Amino acid sequence: MMLPSPARGAFERVAAIINEAVAAGVFPGAVLLVAQRGEVLQHAAFGSRSLEPQRTPMERDTVFDLSSLTKPLATTTGVMLLVREGKLRVDDRVTRFIPNFGVYGKAGISVHHLLAHCSGLPAWRPFHTEVTTEAARNRRSPVLASRSARAFIYEQIHRARLEYPPASRSLYSDLGFLLLGELVELVAGTTLDRFCHDRIFRPLGLRSTGFVDLERVRLERLAPVASAIAPTERCPWRRKVLCGEVHDDNAWAAGGVAGHAGLFATAADVHALVCRLRACALGEDSFLPADVVRRFWTRDALVHDSTWALGWDTPSATCSSAGTKVSRHAVGHLGFTGTSVWIDLERDAHVILLTNRVHPSRQDERIREVRPRVHDAVWEALDA
Repeated sequence: MMLPSPARGAFERVAAIINEAVAAGVFPGAVLLVAQRGEVLQHAAFGSRSLEPQRTPMERDTVFDLSSLTKPLATTTGVMLLVREGKLRVDDRVTRFIPNFGVYGKAGISVHHLLAHCSGLPAWRPFHTEVTTEAARNRRSPVLASRSARAFIYEQIHRARLEYPPASRSLYSDLGFLLLGELVELVAGTTLDRFCHDRIFRPLGLRSTGFVDLERVRLERLAPVASAIAPTERCPWRRKVLCGEVHDDNAWAAGGVAGHAGLFATAADVHALVCRLRACALGEDSFLPADVVRRFWTRDALVHDSTWALGWDTPSATCSSAGTKVSRHAVGHLGFTGTSVWIDLERDAHVILLTNRVHPSRQDERIREVRPRVHDAVWEALDA
């Protein structure tokens, strides 16, 4: 699509903001993809894919560790498919599938509570160190980065105590989405990565999207194509620059396959998935029913002032990463590694910004200032 000259100038401002951030060391590099009405308007790479062990250029088809974008793109989409098939209802209690989860006052927690981050479960626990501790004291203990460790983590969540009564407030919770990943596995009768590959990624033609099963990598002596992947952090306890294995500590402990993190993809594949969800919401695609997608993309009303939809986020009134010019009817999500997707439903447009801001260290958080500037410049370009 040929953009009019004002829009071209506005997109040049977007590129200038990203190049400025790269020059300032906010992140080594980035891939930006902007689309409207399903058509790509801008798809560009900036800066470096890696700085260590050597500097290499970013490419448009670089594969990124999407981090928490796993929650909406994989786990939530999987839940939507199971809802479509009548195998799962949003208002089902978790105890329907995991009876022993109801201990310590958790019997009333529903799938809805987990999706909307208001279940009462803690935000995070250091499961990677808990698995290590268990391994040191028990010969039959779970093995780090394996299915046995994943089963151990699930059991710890089943036994967890609540931090607040369900639906009394919202708290972004990795534990809730770890549990949703387990629910998808129980209902579907297969592993989360296999379910997502067979039911989402392969049918939608997403060739560069998937989880990295670390147990399989280890047993089959596989090696990632490092030249195609944006490395993340120089991990102090794994003692190497991570490339092709999940950055998130708990997802790594669980073997690389988890409901909250672990998905890898290119910007083009994220775009393809978002386009299909958009078409479903408009009733133009049968992959998912329109009413299901629209429900999941609507801000939840269980908790007053919560920004969460079901598995997705919506813009906050102030300091939103989507900027100040995004419409009220937008949905999106962020990833800790420096990834994000925002879908402006009024403009019928979406912005995918994938960066490797944790490479080689997670300490720099200036991306919080850059994201709103990038998004505001994009919305201005589209309005031009």
